[in-house]
Amino acid sequence: MSAAGAADSAAGPDFSIRQVAVIGAGVAGRSFALACAAAGFDVVLEDVMPANLRRAQEEYANLERQAQGSRGRLEVAPTVESAVRMADLAVDFVPDELESKLEIFCMVDRMAPPRTILLTPSDAMSITDLASCTYRGDRCFAVRGGLENAASGAALRLLHPAGVAPAALRAMADFLHALGGDPRAEIDPVPPMLVKNLR
Repeated sequence: MSAAGAADSAAGPDFSIRQVAVIGAGVAGRSFALACAAAGFDVVLEDVMPANLRRAQEEYANLERQAQGSRGRLEVAPTVESAVRMADLAVDFVPDELESKLEIFCMVDRMAPPRTILLTPSDAMSITDLASCTYRGDRCFAVRGGLENAASGAALRLLHPAGVAPAALRAMADFLHALGGDPRAEIDPVPPMLVKNLR
């Protein structure tokens, strides 16, 4: 192994974010996906409702026509599996309730590459609980403060479990800054109830 290769492996995994999977193409999910594409990220958007995906494609086409700096691609996917298979970051926009979040976290954890970071907008869930139900608890995050409005420069609380991977935390902060947000990282303040897999 070369000296450069040894230095790279000592630094840990590469969590840089280039491709974003967005699960849920309702109003908030579409807004977030378009903001990511406008900021230069490649986005794969999934939803069970084909009409939501068509609407997202139309809005993306309008952005490109208006030349508002859309540099990233927007693609749609018919399944969660196809959306996350190459994702560096997977973001869900499902209802903010435990069953929905757990289902998505477990599904994405099973289907996404090991490097994929999981992010959820949530004003109520414990990210420590959600992370404990995955095998990537050190790269799970929650955002409070309106993730779909990150491009407006809003202050965002970036919550993480106590054992977060520093490289994943830096990647998330850089990503939110690239969108125009102002992330403030903090350890999850919500007491966990389900913790089982966190190391």
